[in-house]
Amino acid sequence: MRIVDTHCHVSLCWYEPVESLLYQMDRNGVDKAVLIQLQGQFDNEYQFECVRRFPGRFASVVLVDADQPDAAARLDGLAQRGARGVRLTPDSPGEMFRKAAELGLVVSCVGTPEGFAAPVFAEVLETLPDLPVIIEHLGGITAWADASTVACHEAVFSLARYSNAHMKIHGLGEFCRRSMPVASPFPFDRGGLPLLERACEAFRGRVMWGSDFPPVSFREGYASALKLTMAELASRPEAERAQIFGGLASTLFRLE
Repeated sequence: MRIVDTHCHVSLCWYEPVESLLYQMDRNGVDKAVLIQLQGQFDNEYQFECVRRFPGRFASVVLVDADQPDAAARLDGLAQRGARGVRLTPDSPGEMFRKAAELGLVVSCVGTPEGFAAPVFAEVLETLPDLPVIIEHLGGITAWADASTVACHEAVFSLARYSNAHMKIHGLGEFCRRSMPVASPFPFDRGGLPLLERACEAFRGRVMWGSDFPPVSFREGYASALKLTMAELASRPEAERAQIFGGLASTLFRLE
């Protein structure tokens, strides 16, 4: 199985440089990764540099200031330079989603459950059926969310009715409570695991794994984020697991 990590952050001014990511990838048998630009960082030069320096290892998902009048033109320029996707929020201007569709980009979408559940986001998915949109971080849903948000969570999972909607799952530590004390071999409360199962059932064939490097280092760590997630999904069909851990990302981000 060729493994693709679909959610990594690298930077020279925050988090870690790309060499730290490559160490974790090589140590854990991860072939390729998608570089997701940091929120608030509109200078994408370092990501382009990483793609150039390590041919075949990375794809770049860029960020532009969507509130600026020239945002669509800037995105056009970044696409011409090789960007494979753009990071938006559920309430980003519709023009940005339309421009991404025009340019053949993938949208990686970060937001809250409330943002994803809003009608305006469903409208984007419905009106741009050929635009692949990836809902990051399990839609912001966690096992410790307040019970009053159940309806909102249901609305997020119901977005699976749109064939262009995809779900990104990360390490279990992002949505499961940590056990105290931490115990081996499974350091979490299993109460959050139904969320993983629910995502895989709702978005069957449209789920992908990403480590969330390097914030994952503050949770279970890179290796556990991959291995524990793979272990929890071991009973699912082999073809489905191949899609989750690399196949789908390879197709969407055109990773040769």
